[in-house]
Order: sequence, then structure tokens, then C-alpha cells
Amino acid sequence: MRQTPTIDPAEIRRQLAFCDQIRALLDQRPGQKVAFVDTYGCQQNEADSERLRGYLARMGYAFTDTEEGADLVLMNTCAIREHAEHRVFGNVGALSHTKRRHPGQLICLCGCMARQDHVAQRLRQSFPYVDLVFGPQLLWQFPQLLLEKLTTGKRVFATDDVPGAVAEGIPVVRQSTLKAWVSIMYGCNNFCTYCIVPYVRGRERSRQPEDILAEVRQLAQAGYKDITLLGQNVNSYGKDLGLEIDFAWLLEQINAIPGDFLIRFMTSHPKDAGPRLFDAMAACEKVAPALHLPFQSGSSRVLRAMNRKYTREGYLALVDQLRARIPEIVLTSDVIVGFPGETQEDFEETMSLIEQVRYDALFTFIFSPRRGTPAEKLPDPMPKEQKSANFQRLLQRQNEISGEKHRQYIGKTCRCLVDGQGSDGLLTARTAGGRLVHLAADPGCVGTWRQVRITEASTWALFGELAE
Repeated sequence: MRQTPTIDPAEIRRQLAFCDQIRALLDQRPGQKVAFVDTYGCQQNEADSERLRGYLARMGYAFTDTEEGADLVLMNTCAIREHAEHRVFGNVGALSHTKRRHPGQLICLCGCMARQDHVAQRLRQSFPYVDLVFGPQLLWQFPQLLLEKLTTGKRVFATDDVPGAVAEGIPVVRQSTLKAWVSIMYGCNNFCTYCIVPYVRGRERSRQPEDILAEVRQLAQAGYKDITLLGQNVNSYGKDLGLEIDFAWLLEQINAIPGDFLIRFMTSHPKDAGPRLFDAMAACEKVAPALHLPFQSGSSRVLRAMNRKYTREGYLALVDQLRARIPEIVLTSDVIVGFPGETQEDFEETMSLIEQVRYDALFTFIFSPRRGTPAEKLPDPMPKEQKSANFQRLLQRQNEISGEKHRQYIGKTCRCLVDGQGSDGLLTARTAGGRLVHLAADPGCVGTWRQVRITEASTWALFGELAE
């Protein structure tokens, strides 16, 4: 069995010493230094950015929500779809203007895009004002890389293909006092033919259970009420540790931690989900009655081409098992329209699957070829116009289903976490299943659990009033 690589704690202490050196350098310059951390993509990137902010805070940076006037801009990028990549390059291009107005501004780019050779080459050649580029496997080494830039004045590109490792002890600056991300593992072993993640984030690496439990215990003691466990495939947690544990066991251990908090998690791969997970979810009162279970296509033929390792029939059997165990489950999923070689008959199977399952919500995407993946080279005869028409049809039908599911909440009273206030003055809250609720109430409710009576519903949200 492949051993999980870890970073020696002494190396993290060394990185913290580099933070202190950077702070000393910054203290010699007038004024408070501020940093802007711009995050793209998934929740894992959000969690990574919280650690980058932790390092930056240790260096003495305060934080701003705009690149204008920032002494350091750090872009944590996503490579999962072509649109995200174009957006990042557009924003990097716009930074030439802020750099011109603030010549001392440091511009750094990290995350999944930085691990792609063609991206690194383009940054070198076309964006000479980008100072530092590094991939996600070297996040733990950010202070050392930044100090090299500051002391040599030279551009730093740390984009080599290095094995990923688990690094504990990196400081964290969280964006919320109510909701927290907790990474339980990194990387992916599945190699779906359309997905770049295993190539840019490396193989699966699970954190030791005691480190995860210590982090959640600290969050519970600090009053966090909504804790999301993260991994590319949380269901395979622990397989690389050589211990007699699995993800369901981890849920049970976290559920036993004292505190009034809700446990969420994502993402689950259908090939590794099953009764053991569903039983743990049903038995653990803190685990949210919600599951994100991507199906990607309703056609077994397309699923084979995607290397998903399950069939349509197997997926539907899983959903039946889940709903038999947790009837009130809120079920969401991902679907790709227009995978190379998908026929109209294949697409009709996807449509029939969403009719049969009736998801609460879907995240829908038209296939986006990623350089370096097997799907990039597959023949793709379906015209873009047909893909777009299919996509719109699926979207419309799912919106109808979501609206129907939401209307079933009207008249019910739900325990919700009030988590903020919108620009319209209404408070926002979330049901245990993750449904968004708008309500008129005193802002003093923010941060508390409240019983909310649902009075109205739309495709995207619920509306309610305090039931007390």
C-alpha cells in the first residue's frame, strides 16, 4: 500500500520562521501592508486560501477586498473548466494596470492552474509582472517562496511536478465565525477521463484522524455551528492510512464531539458510497440530511467512457438505499452535458434519470475539454448548438423540479442557522438540508439557530418567518 507522505513539523516551523523574517522586512517599510486573496473554484480552494491568509497574517499583512492599493495580490486558481481559466487570465491581465499604479505591488498566482505546464509557460512569456507562481502541492512552502522573491527580486516559478504531502500546523485565518471548512484529505485517485484534478492535485492523501478531530473540537469550542468536511472523494478517506477506519467511522467520531453544530461533507463518489455511509448518516444526529452525489450522466455507456466505475442501474440502486434509510434527504448532484461521443439517446437517458431521482438541485455543465486529460482527444461529433439546446432543456426541467420540491416546504417549520443579511435587508438562513431561506427578523438573530416557518418558495430559495 502506498504510504501517505507528510511534511515534517520542523519544516512547518521553518516556514513560520520565514514568515517572521518577511514581517521584519515589511516593518522596515512605512505603513500597514495589506493583501488581497482572490479565490476561484471549489471549497477546497477556499480552505487552501484560509491557510494562505494564515501565513500572510503571520507575516504582518492585513487584508483588503480589492486588488486596488493592495501590496500583495494572491490569486488561488481553479483549472476544472475552461471558463474559469479564461476568467483568471482576464483578471491577471487587468492587474497590469494596478501594478502600473502601484509598482511595488507583488502579484502571486497559485492553485490548480499553476500546476499546468501551458499555464506556467504563458505566465512567464505574456505576464512579466507576475512575481510568484506555485502549485497546490507547495502551498505549505509559500513563505519560503515569497521570501526568495523579496530578497532576490527575481521572479519565482515553483511549478515542478512534486508529490503532494499532508502538512499540519499551518496557521488559518477563517472567513467566517459560523461556518468552517475542514479538509480531511487531498488529491484524487479516480482519473475520470474529463477531469484534470488528479494531475494538478496529485494522489489521494488522508489526514490522520487525530488531527482532524482536534481541528473540529477546536472549532466546536469556538462556537462554529456549520462544519463542512472536504475532499475530492471523502468516501475513500482513510484507505491510504493503513488503519481500520473509514469515512463513516470519522463521521461517528466527529458526531461524538460536544457542541451544537452541523456536519456537512463533500464530495462523495458513487462508487464508494453505500449502506455503511448511509447508516452512519442516519445514526449521527449532527450529520446534515444532505448528500451531494454526482452522477454526471444517465447513460451507462457514457459513464464507461468517463471512467466513472458505476452504471446507471448501480447509481439508481444507491439512491433507493439512501432514501430508504434517510427519507428526508436533500439530494444534489453534478451533470455534464455533451461529453464527447454522447448521442441524443444518451442525453435522453440523463433526462429520464433526473425525472426518476428528482434532485433538489443540480449543478449543470456543458463539457469543457481540459488539456492533458484523455477526453480532450476523444471524437466529439455532436454540434455545439445541439449541446446548448440539450443543456437549456435540462436546466429548465431541473428548475421546475426544484420549484416543486421547494413548494413542499410551505407550511413546515424548519430549524435553520441564521447566517447573514442580504442587501435587501432580509436575513439569510439555511435549513439542515442546506436550502436557502430569506426571512424578515432582527439582525441580532444572525449566528443563532431558529425555528423558521416557511411561507413562500421559489426555484432558488425559501421564504419564511420566525416561528417562536
